[in-house]
Amino acid sequence: MSDFRKHLERSLQDEEFAQEWEEQSAERAVMRQIVEARIGQGLSQQELAERCGMKASNLCRLENGNGNPSIATLEKIAHGLGRRLEISFV
Repeated sequence: MSDFRKHLERSLQDEEFAQEWEEQSAERAVMRQIVEARIGQGLSQQELAERCGMKASNLCRLENGNGNPSIATLEKIAHGLGRRLEISFV
């Protein structure tokens, strides 16, 4: 098990942290999908950023979970990946 996973398991024992972690699950899922799609297409962050008309540093921040992208930004990223954005409530 990685050091991160060990640290996460310990941190999740804290009720406040666990609640915050759960509340951010949707954001983490979106960022994970962006990263997986980018890597799956063999694109660097710079290449995808250029396709999206954005700075690579901004894409990097989003992929690291340090941003709150608008729907318009997510649309740009989807377009840059040759995909379409689909949002649903389940």
